[in-house]
Amino acid sequence: MALAFYDENLYILNMKKDAEVKASQVPYIVERLNATTPDSIPPASVMKQLATAIDAGKKYKSIKDIVVPSGSSSPMRERASRSLAAVKSLVLRDKDEKLASEFENHEKVLSILQSLFDAEGDFLRRNVSCSEDSLSLIKDIHGVPPGSFLVKLSEVIGSFKTLRKMAILWCKIVAELRRLWGEELHIPGIPLDEFPDLHSCLLYQQLQVINCCVSRKKRHAIASKSLEAALRDAKRFSPESAKGVNAPGHLLYAKTSSGELVLRLGAGSKAPNLFMLESGEPIYSPIPQEGPLLTEDLIKETEEFVLRTGSVGAGCSQLLSDMQGFKAANPGCILEDFVRWHSPPDWTDSEPTDEANETSSSDGGNSSSTKGYLSSRMQKEGNLWRELWETSKPVPAVKQAPLFDEELAVQHGVSCSEGILNHMENISPSELFEQFFISLLGLGTLMAEAKLSSNDYLSKLFYECKDYFVVTCQGRPWSEKVDDICQVYETMEAMIVNPDEVVKAMKQADEARTPGSETKRISFLKLGLNFGIKDRNPRKPSPRSESSSEESPMKQQFSNFFEGKSSLFSKNKPPKPGSASPGEKTPSAEDSDWTLV
Repeated sequence: MALAFYDENLYILNMKKDAEVKASQVPYIVERLNATTPDSIPPASVMKQLATAIDAGKKYKSIKDIVVPSGSSSPMRERASRSLAAVKSLVLRDKDEKLASEFENHEKVLSILQSLFDAEGDFLRRNVSCSEDSLSLIKDIHGVPPGSFLVKLSEVIGSFKTLRKMAILWCKIVAELRRLWGEELHIPGIPLDEFPDLHSCLLYQQLQVINCCVSRKKRHAIASKSLEAALRDAKRFSPESAKGVNAPGHLLYAKTSSGELVLRLGAGSKAPNLFMLESGEPIYSPIPQEGPLLTEDLIKETEEFVLRTGSVGAGCSQLLSDMQGFKAANPGCILEDFVRWHSPPDWTDSEPTDEANETSSSDGGNSSSTKGYLSSRMQKEGNLWRELWETSKPVPAVKQAPLFDEELAVQHGVSCSEGILNHMENISPSELFEQFFISLLGLGTLMAEAKLSSNDYLSKLFYECKDYFVVTCQGRPWSEKVDDICQVYETMEAMIVNPDEVVKAMKQADEARTPGSETKRISFLKLGLNFGIKDRNPRKPSPRSESSSEESPMKQQFSNFFEGKSSLFSKNKPPKPGSASPGEKTPSAEDSDWTLV
């Protein structure tokens, strides 16, 4: 028994030392991130870490499942257990939770997060010069613009060596996003006020929505203050004195057909060449409510809902909102005025006939026949527009019930989906790391194109790599081929790091080609090159990727890349302790194996 307890304690002691070694990696990783040069592409080692995280994350439903270990039994009950394994598990888990807490509050980790959210800093800033044609790659693979916040975040998270540290970092990021949202601050490195780019990954679209909602909240606050000021000043100045020297210039009035002056509310600019039919007053375009911000998943949900229910409720709500804003901005208006402004094709101007002239003179000149008429669809009995017009009231957009609630969309949930921040907290780990992987892949490929496209010997090979990325990432599920993508990416990195050696070897291969031999490009396998790039994070081939019988044409081009014989693409197994060759250097903290904690 004494020997057994000694063995267990020794095991726990070794695990403790191993955990302390892993904790010491943090300063090294942070220093490497801070020392990243603007001309370097994201390293292949980071891509491999993210690829490993994609596979490992499939075991978990939510990112929270990684951060918070499962287990319903209490510590007291576990300590009381007679099972030695239970005691060992308890001790290790307690130590693991302590190390996780230390990592979360590590000074270096906090500094790297601060640098990440510094809009003015140069942290992980890359020199990216590319044409519109080159940027089409981003759309093709559903990536993100180079230099964006998400690209930097992907490299930071992919630099850490355990799945749990990656998950903890992500939770810290979400907490910081909540803080920015609560203080109405924009996320750096994300457009401030743009609709979601549906060609980008979903996570980037959601970050765009957050920033756009922050901008809308600020505009809404300004509009509310402006309306309150107008109502306050309207009580102090009569309509007749509103144009006086000391009167505020923002007060606008419209004269109704009865001659009464009514304050315009929520009015924007004058609509060109449009006047109210009954009063002759100029028509002002109302400041409308802003439409919904839909990411690709919400668009799909909305389409499915409409197809399933046949509902057009969203369209009616928007139309009703426009009508109420139009009435508030144009006191004394009628439905025909709104149609002429909102849907000009539904209004036809007409020249007055002799009969119409007689009618016009008898009714004081207010007959619609002298001015035009509505389209047949607008005149049908039970027309939706007329029904909505009769029920609508003059209410400026800023005082209406919101068509799109920014707070619900970002914080709590909208429609049948949860809020963006709640979704980020509970996102599937594999889904999260896939988007990080694609983000870095796009940046690395764009930077490589700028460096390699002008090289006569390397450009053709580079474009084969690029085409492979596009074809593979457009397929579903592309994550099954993530190992192959990493190997091709490593090839691309080798061409940048050691271009002279690659060119030299390719020339030698071309000279060695005999007449009548294959004209197909000689692969790296046949060149037998070793460009000196160590496989710092070797990955075992995915069983699914090996057994898959469906291969794209581009993969067939690269078939000899994946035979496992080339030194460039060698899938070396992690070396056993003490088995390193005499000439091999001792691995640094960065070279440590992937560990699930």
